[in-house]
Amino acid sequence: MATEKPQTIAYPAPDARKRRHQPDRLDPHVIVLFGATGDLAKRKLIPGLAYLNQSELAPDIQIIATSLEDISSDEFREVAKNAIDEFGTHKLTSEQWASFAKIICYVPQGAGPEALAEAVAEAEDNLGSDVRRLHYLSVPPKAARDVITMLRDAKLVERSRVVMEKPFGTDLASAVALNDFVHETFEESQIFRIDHFLGKEAAQNILAFRFANGLFEPIWNRNFIDHIQIDIPEALGLDQRANFYEETGAYKDMVVTHLFQVMAFTVMEPPTALEPFAISEEKNKVFRSMLPVKPSNVVRGQYSGYRDEEGVAKDSDTETFIALKVGIDNWRWAGVPIYLRTGKKMAEGIRVVSIAFKEAPRTMFPPGSGVGTQGPDHLTFDLADNSKVSLSFYGKRPGPGMKLDKLSMQFSSQEIETVVDVLEAYERLILDAMRGDHTLFNTAEGIESLWERSEDLLTDPPPAKLYQPGTWGPNAIHQLIAPNAWRLPFEREWREAKS
Repeated sequence: MATEKPQTIAYPAPDARKRRHQPDRLDPHVIVLFGATGDLAKRKLIPGLAYLNQSELAPDIQIIATSLEDISSDEFREVAKNAIDEFGTHKLTSEQWASFAKIICYVPQGAGPEALAEAVAEAEDNLGSDVRRLHYLSVPPKAARDVITMLRDAKLVERSRVVMEKPFGTDLASAVALNDFVHETFEESQIFRIDHFLGKEAAQNILAFRFANGLFEPIWNRNFIDHIQIDIPEALGLDQRANFYEETGAYKDMVVTHLFQVMAFTVMEPPTALEPFAISEEKNKVFRSMLPVKPSNVVRGQYSGYRDEEGVAKDSDTETFIALKVGIDNWRWAGVPIYLRTGKKMAEGIRVVSIAFKEAPRTMFPPGSGVGTQGPDHLTFDLADNSKVSLSFYGKRPGPGMKLDKLSMQFSSQEIETVVDVLEAYERLILDAMRGDHTLFNTAEGIESLWERSEDLLTDPPPAKLYQPGTWGPNAIHQLIAPNAWRLPFEREWREAKS
């Protein structure tokens, strides 16, 4: 009797899923930049567009700049040149600037939708066929509706994508209303709600670190992790944004739009592929599993002198600082507290994600050995541009007896010999939006889920406690995290080394 030849099983199965190829050459794009004379446009968007164009990452673009200022195209080009000279990390030669200036024109927003449509049509003629449009709304939240209406009236919706800046509403009702309004004009697939934190290499490195290494993912759960800290203090103050900040505060400005997004990268389940839909779905599962934010688990703070700032009410209770404890109600994370903290005018400007592992039994070690005296083992991601990672653990001190010290291993992306010129966050996100890649952007479902989980806090917020500028926040933060301790300030030596 003939024996059958053993079947060879390939993994993954052939054609089970289309492989993700490197992106093809970018389509020609007309980029309509609303709020083109504003602070964000000058600091990030104009220099970023200049670099994308001159580096050949986005070679075929035309830029239509528009804002409420009634200036000419030549006057705006001078604004753009000054912005690139002052804020650009990649300086342009005179020849490069001359080339970039040719693709810029300016249309005052007051000229109306007809003038904007005419300028876009002319730019598309210059680019040829298969031209797409990217509308970047670098405008205050209240102005976003007017811009969407203008784009609809100008018939600039087809072949278009629209990038929207935070905040995406101020509560569940306003977020739903804003999403409904935008969806009257644009499909969800056309909308890119930007979070520049996720555009940073360090934030994306969390995904790579978790899912590319067999060392950590098997212990990335409630059985081995004691708690997680996401700590993003800011040393800067309001930076002339008092009117905006009075209506938002630290929770709406930073936690919903930034810290919760970083949290999702840290705790989400492995996606089926590193592709936009798969990653967005896993992030949204995190938000759906998140327990409601309880006021009793929140510390709000306001720095001394905030009420003296121009544009701030004398009896303002707006928080310039917030720390909170949240939980994820799923199998992987049930019972693991996640602590988040951010604020203005704090001791340092840092961005850190710290994973605290559960401690090992100490019974075998003699009293005075030092084990456990410096806290649990930690894996720490420094989200600064150099993308540092630190693993701290206990090891024996050289010499007689069993004395232990806390040791640390560090890694920095600057140590990679093949490191290339890394895109800044906005450059990366603009390029992703032009490609239609939603991986690093927020979805309507995700935003609405977060506002829904925030309703208890927004309805009954605890009073804001005073803290002194240059500190780490009100003293109540230590009761919030007890019996644990905040990771910051910590290990200044390794963070400042090789900087």
